[in-house]
Amino acid sequence: MLSKVITGNPGVGKHTVAKQLARRLSLDLIDINKVAIQERIFEESEGTFDVDVKKLKKILGKMITKNSLVVGHLAPYVISKKQVKVAVVLRRDPYKLISVYKKRKYSHKKAIENLGSEVLGVTYFDSINEFGSDRTFQINTTSKSVSTIVKKIGELFIKGVFQEDEVDWLGLISEKNDLKRFFPY
Repeated sequence: MLSKVITGNPGVGKHTVAKQLARRLSLDLIDINKVAIQERIFEESEGTFDVDVKKLKKILGKMITKNSLVVGHLAPYVISKKQVKVAVVLRRDPYKLISVYKKRKYSHKKAIENLGSEVLGVTYFDSINEFGSDRTFQINTTSKSVSTIVKKIGELFIKGVFQEDEVDWLGLISEKNDLKRFFPY
């Protein structure tokens, strides 16, 4: 049962894109965060939710079908390779994410952790490690409309046609001499 996955750091547009994509392609949307909350397998700590990934993986394993579109930043940690046909990692310019995290009222620590993760491409790296480089693709969502992103992913899901975006946020912030802004510790 091979599903499709949309993942990426918070604020990159995962849920917005996934909702439209699921509707357009008649896929069953499975929101990892909602499943964790419904199943009460998390603990709140300092404004963040710590999820029991082993329990979540087990629950998702029973829910996922070939018609599933699974969305969430925890995807590479709670879905196994044998369940994934293709994974798309959404990426976004870290300078743009700063304002998103401010609007969401993230603590400084939480914002820095998520920004650092985006700059280093942690979710992309972890997705490749879990799902394989032949099944994992990234899209820079920074200057693209939701409909453009949905169309691009739809072509990948239906036709297998995809031009992966090159993303180098570390090069961008290095060029701007901003490493300490994103990695202050």
